[in-house]
Amino acid sequence: MEFDIPAIIQGYAQGYFLMADDTNDLGWYSSYERTLIPLNEQFYYPKSLRRVLNSERFSFTINQDFKAIVAGCADRESTWISQELQEIYWQLYQAGWAYSFETWQGDQLAGGVLGLVIGGAFIGESMFYRISEGSKVALVKLVERLRSHSFVLFDAQMMNPHLKRFGAYTVNEKQYQTLLNQGLQRRCFLE
Repeated sequence: MEFDIPAIIQGYAQGYFLMADDTNDLGWYSSYERTLIPLNEQFYYPKSLRRVLNSERFSFTINQDFKAIVAGCADRESTWISQELQEIYWQLYQAGWAYSFETWQGDQLAGGVLGLVIGGAFIGESMFYRISEGSKVALVKLVERLRSHSFVLFDAQMMNPHLKRFGAYTVNEKQYQTLLNQGLQRRCFLE
């Protein structure tokens, strides 16, 4: 099935995101409060994770195994990533909008982050791990990459305790739209 990729990108550029409900019906959502990952010195992580990063136990890649990252993100007891949304992510990836950020322990996929890049805005869709610390390392490496490429915004959509440990914070809808619009004015690349 072919999806209208420009219309989907337009929806994200207006501040909406796609999710499937409990019956796998796909819909557009927004929120009065958005969670952002800081791309400045407010981003932090535990000292224990610093030791993991310094040990070089994990390697980091971009778009090496996109389908495995999407499958890992969707592989939950209760998931908002329906089969249809997985197909949309694949078409977004093929069109150059969606990215996967992978961590590996040897040749084993340890975890990763899935998201979209629109201008200087990174919209994080999901993350997962198979090996302890795998998604955390992917998140840290992703933030480093976004910083070095002058991204304005890392939208994590919804707050959770895991993201809060990295300095994630919330903004209201108006603040979010201002930052998103700033991000859309930039041309940032990840590779």
